[in-house]
Amino acid sequence: MSDDEWVDEAVVRPYALTRGRTRSSGSELDLLASVAASGKPVPERADLSVHHRRMLAQLAGAKRVAEVASELGLPVGVARVLLGDLLDMGLAEVRQAPAAQSSSMESLLREVIDGLRAL
Repeated sequence: MSDDEWVDEAVVRPYALTRGRTRSSGSELDLLASVAASGKPVPERADLSVHHRRMLAQLAGAKRVAEVASELGLPVGVARVLLGDLLDMGLAEVRQAPAAQSSSMESLLREVIDGLRAL
């Protein structure tokens, strides 16, 4: 057994990406919350990881939290923590979706969940 075989990448990678945090400092982001880049310049002393910068590039157009996580191949919890960092720095902002669009998306997700449960 090599020294690296005991490392479970599914646990270590998210832990490392979030620096051990499981929650952001702000309020919990809903999966359907729409997040976009604020357009503010990145401060020179900002401690942004590669994943923060990739995420910020993804936010050029408003995207839902679940979409950001999926497109970057990150667990949703990790994406929420990293998005929270960007929100705290003022580099991203949460945009409220119209109620009709939000309710139709919610009903679609419920149908998908019901379908998966039926399997």
